[in-house]
Amino acid sequence: MGIEIDLHGMTVDEALPRVDEFLNDAYEAGLYRVWVIHGKGTGVLRREVKHYLKKHPLVESYRTAESRSGGMGATEVELRDW
Repeated sequence: MGIEIDLHGMTVDEALPRVDEFLNDAYEAGLYRVWVIHGKGTGVLRREVKHYLKKHPLVESYRTAESRSGGMGATEVELRDW
């Protein structure tokens, strides 16, 4: 279980189920911070991933990654501490 998932080259329909599985696995592994690498591209995947994270029950918060961690091409996600 890594701390990031790379979605480069995926469509939104391919990526969102992978993000869900990744978040569930990360939570079960006891991780509290992970990164979703979606790339910059047209921004469609970034927008849809952030919309998905907004409603995900395991997500406490999310933000654009710092420039050293991918900047606009990645999203840093903090998971809830149940």
